[in-house]
Amino acid sequence: MTPAELTDADIAELAQEMRASGEPFAIATVVRTAGSTAAKPGAKALLDGSGTILQGWIGGGCVRSALAKATDRAMKDGQPQLISLHPQDVLDEKGVTAGDDVEGMRFARNGCPSKGSIDIFVEMILPLPELMIFGSSPVAQSLVALAKEFQWTLSEGTSDMQPRALATGEKRMIIIATQGKDDLASLRTALAMQADFIAFVGSRRKFAALAKKLADEGISQDLLSRVNAPAGLPIDAVTPQEIALSILAQLTQERRRHLRGAGDTDA
Repeated sequence: MTPAELTDADIAELAQEMRASGEPFAIATVVRTAGSTAAKPGAKALLDGSGTILQGWIGGGCVRSALAKATDRAMKDGQPQLISLHPQDVLDEKGVTAGDDVEGMRFARNGCPSKGSIDIFVEMILPLPELMIFGSSPVAQSLVALAKEFQWTLSEGTSDMQPRALATGEKRMIIIATQGKDDLASLRTALAMQADFIAFVGSRRKFAALAKKLADEGISQDLLSRVNAPAGLPIDAVTPQEIALSILAQLTQERRRHLRGAGDTDA
């Protein structure tokens, strides 16, 4: 029996618990070995957001530093990592140094006496992004109904709330759809939060008037410039449902932006 077979059930149970609690984590899997290595292909481990092994086993201390660094990159970049550990003589033969990234593979030095080589795939499991919606307007209600079908963690924003801090890897996007009720207070609260994206449902003229009042209160122009107004992609939306659709399309675009390279174009 390999270590993976012994720990799969425990890993699955812990993964389910961490998913339920909204904690980010990573699954590391040995995909290839050469020479003498303690772990074999298929061995798995579950790691927390800092790269500490919580369950499973994929080798001793020789791999843990590289694994922690890979997990940190995966959490920050939102991308899986492939690391390849080799003894120094093998790195020299390949013409690479520890830390080099070649075609998506990050090389690292294996300093263990066994002198084996091991490739490990690190896949991050991040909480669903939080979509916080301020307001109970028809647009807000339509957006709540529509977003439920697209894997968001929905939360209600209020002008007097004290939001929780985001953990590493978590994302929060905010839509202010108050439409005349607590607009200014909601904007003020949203701008004080950790958020990857903020948008205001309303015209540019209306937002400009509100932004001037907030600027007079001392809120910086750099902070105010983070607000997208009007919210949504320009699809000539008219009804609350159509406006909600345009907003969700914009949110999806922002959510998936890191998956496309800067030079990518539509086929």
